[in-house]
Amino acid sequence: MTEGSTTTTGQPSVFSPLARALLDGFSEGVIVFDAQGRVMYANQQAREALKAFDLSADARDLLPQLSALGGRLRPLRIGQLELGEAMFIPGVAGPATLAEREKEAIVKMLDANSWKLADTARHLGISRTTLWRRLKAYGLHRDGRTKWAHSSPR
Repeated sequence: MTEGSTTTTGQPSVFSPLARALLDGFSEGVIVFDAQGRVMYANQQAREALKAFDLSADARDLLPQLSALGGRLRPLRIGQLELGEAMFIPGVAGPATLAEREKEAIVKMLDANSWKLADTARHLGISRTTLWRRLKAYGLHRDGRTKWAHSSPR
């Protein structure tokens, strides 16, 4: 699987770059299944934990093995519409809240793009204005991590 751009079956990913960055920011493994039980996405932590497993297998075959690893299955819904399921596999300690994960994903992407906001926003799939607002909300500054490390989430 190409990092974040295709599914485990080689199909194009339906997740935005920001959604993939958020999933990859989880400290635990996350595997997203579609409504038919096929694996749509597995973050890096899940891929590491599941090297011995066949991720192209049907979810019915994979779920008991993942549960044995301590995995928790959660439905993915919008209203009454069933979109699929997500399996969370325990991992190492890390960001606990969605905001902390988003902040970490943004900082990683900023570092990868030498803190160039336009390039970072493009890679995250968001506008520069949205990125600027998120930086402001998280107390991040263009001059680097020093202020980020000492600021608290707002």
